[in-house]
Amino acid sequence: MYKIFIIEDDFSLAEAMQKQITSWGNDVRLVENFQNIIAEFAEYDPHLVLVDIMLPFFNGYHWCTEIRRISNVPIIFISSAADNMNIVMAMNMGGDDFIPKPIDLSVMTAKIQAMLRRTYDLSGKIPVIEHKGAVLNLNDTSLTYKDKRIELTKNEFRILQTLMENKGKVVSRDTLMTKLWQMDCYVEENTLTVNVTRLRKKLEAAGLEAFITTKVGSGYIIE
Repeated sequence: MYKIFIIEDDFSLAEAMQKQITSWGNDVRLVENFQNIIAEFAEYDPHLVLVDIMLPFFNGYHWCTEIRRISNVPIIFISSAADNMNIVMAMNMGGDDFIPKPIDLSVMTAKIQAMLRRTYDLSGKIPVIEHKGAVLNLNDTSLTYKDKRIELTKNEFRILQTLMENKGKVVSRDTLMTKLWQMDCYVEENTLTVNVTRLRKKLEAAGLEAFITTKVGSGYIIE
């Protein structure tokens, strides 16, 4: 599941785009505050941005420049001003593609899918792991569940990533200890227990009860 951020002040168009994009399994957020777009962008942390050129307060070029200060996320411009000058300017300001209005939703879908594929799938890896509604973001070591964002330490992330990659299988304590050794020169046996306990508390606080099960004498499992 990818997260798409739409910066468009034509609400009916934005809703139509949202419906189309969510229909093929992605999450979409529409910008709410056109004066503070960067705050919403940073909080949502999307995989791709769709931005109109003509917007209230500041235009799309401005917001593209601001986003580029903090992120290399793919940005696709959408605009009725589809002359060569605007297209060239959009690319020079940091945009990755351009979709002219009126928007053909099928063309939009194809462009978004191609952009996501090029950006995130070239390595053969997907940027997230999902299980029972819990989405682990491999890019920023966070977990999202029912619109709640859970910040993880590096140890907690390594443990959860390993368990989710092997969901349905028991992962031994030795395997998890090896993952933690990748970050530290030496890890005590108790370190794993402490991190699993803290991780479970974070998951339970977000509503993920009994997400990680202990298999006595074997290890841990996510079923």
